[in-house]
Amino acid sequence: MRAFKAHLWGLAPYPYKKVEAPVKLDQNESPFDLPPSLKEEALRRLARLPWNRYPDIHAESLRKRLASLLDWPEEGIVLAPGSNLLILALSLAAEEVLDLSPTFPHYAHAARMAGTPYRAMALGEGFSLPLEEALALFQGGVFFLPNPHAPTGALFPEEALQALAERAKEVGGLLVVDEAYREFAGTDLRHLGRGNPHVALLRTFSKAYSLGGIRAGYLLAAPEVAQVVREVLPPFVLPAHTGVVLEVVLENPGYVQEVVETVRAERERVYGRLLSHPTWRPYRSHTNFLLVRTPDAGEAFRHLLAQGVLVRRQDHYPGLSGCIRVTVGLKEEMDAFLKAAFEVAYA
Repeated sequence: MRAFKAHLWGLAPYPYKKVEAPVKLDQNESPFDLPPSLKEEALRRLARLPWNRYPDIHAESLRKRLASLLDWPEEGIVLAPGSNLLILALSLAAEEVLDLSPTFPHYAHAARMAGTPYRAMALGEGFSLPLEEALALFQGGVFFLPNPHAPTGALFPEEALQALAERAKEVGGLLVVDEAYREFAGTDLRHLGRGNPHVALLRTFSKAYSLGGIRAGYLLAAPEVAQVVREVLPPFVLPAHTGVVLEVVLENPGYVQEVVETVRAERERVYGRLLSHPTWRPYRSHTNFLLVRTPDAGEAFRHLLAQGVLVRRQDHYPGLSGCIRVTVGLKEEMDAFLKAAFEVAYA
């Protein structure tokens, strides 16, 4: 067949396979649904919405609201059904994609779908940012840098990010800091992008806002960068129903801090308990998940699943042999995980 571009033949699928389990701790989702009162308000507004009409062409009303809340130029904001689509748009526009290894797999996947040249550099010891190598390799294109980092949960020093921001300006590239987990770390890197059009920030409503099923994310960038990304995306890209839900949560964001504080406390409790595990080693995290190194990730995964607890294997990534990733869920879910985790040590 000669219908498709050659680079798309044999493209590996995104590395996720759905598995059912009573305790689901494999996708870094919020353990809390949207508060019922907000869900009811969203449904009321949705019922009043004319479904036969197209939404705003580029989510103008929501961009205006976000611009006011975040003190960011309205023309520098791009909304989409999930930050994954923004990553793809950036990869389609990029001359080159630069990445870390290991990291969120969609950066590489998007670059390969786009047919964009792609390079990755290994994390340093202790999952540190290889700053000198990054500065040398960053000669242009788009550099995706998650902070806090996934899948390790590490938080990179702000001084290193500032150095990369200056490097981006020097070489004419774009540093894209993915802040998907920023609420759990208490970080906010908007200042890196103020006055520097070579820095953009990716954010999501999937994690702290408890809206993984709604699919919504946004980019904060210089207006000229945002304009390119908007034109790569199709028009009317944000569905009307998604816009309604976002309107409600942006008007009523108070629940988010409660979600964040609860998840942080549970994360630290579980981390502390795992420190006494005879064979498993948890890593300090600044996200809503924990990376745990085990003697055998396959054995750990199967044992946990047999006890009804689903986690995510990470041992296929460089430097993560034996590792599993555990989303921080409700207390009773984490108790089930801990019970199964300590049983494997004595099985």
